[in-house]
Amino acid sequence: MKKVLLTLTIGLALVLSACGGGSSKNESAGESSASAEDIVKKNCTGCHGVDLGGANGPSLQHVGSKHSEAEIENIINNGQGGMPKGLINEEDAKKVAAWLAKKK
Repeated sequence: MKKVLLTLTIGLALVLSACGGGSSKNESAGESSASAEDIVKKNCTGCHGVDLGGANGPSLQHVGSKHSEAEIENIINNGQGGMPKGLINEEDAKKVAAWLAKKK
């Protein structure tokens, strides 16, 4: 009986944890209400560093002097080098590209 109860408890915990976490994304439209800086903090700093100075990925501190906004957006959407494509949705990629293009 204890095994059954433990199994049910663990199963319930797994199901409920998958349902939580409310997102700021409008899933049906694929849009996010987050700012570009927040999107970068959440999705990019693991590879590009907290200060965007580089880590596993290259520095983005002056990326706007190297790439245009359109080029940055293309890299975000399609990947390049070790960066995989599709890490963020296209609408967020547009926001992030505009923000990063100003970093000169």
